Amino acid sequence: MQAIKEKLSDMNAIRKAKAAAKEEEKAEKEYAKARVEVAHEVRMAREKEAEMDFHVAKAADKAALHEAKLSSHSHDEQQPPPSSYAATPDGGADLPATSRPPSATILDAQGNPISQ
Repeated sequence: MQAIKEKLSDMNAIRKAKAAAKEEEKAEKEYAKARVEVAHEVRMAREKEAEMDFHVAKAADKAALHEAKLSSHSHDEQQPPPSSYAATPDGGADLPATSRPPSATILDAQGNPISQ
C-alpha cells in the first residue's frame, strides 16, 4: 500500500513539473513573439523615417528650384530657368542634379536639423 502511495505521489510531482515546464515554455514563446513584433515595428518605423527624409530632401530641392525661378524672374533680364538635370557629354540629360542653397535646412522626422 505504501508503494502505491509513493507511486501516486511521484506521478503528481512529475505532472506538476511537466505543467510548470509547459507554462515556462509558453511564456518564452510569448516573449519571443513580442520581440519579433517589436523588431517588425522598429523596421517599419525606420523605413518610414527614410521615406520621410527622402521626401523632405525632395521638397527642399523643389523649394530651392522655385526660389531660383523667382529670383531669376525678378531680374530685368530674361534668362531661362536653371535646369534641374545635369548635362551628359553627349548633350543629353542625366539624373537630376541635387542643388540646395547653403541656407536650405533639411529636417528629420522630429523636426530636428540634419547635419550634412
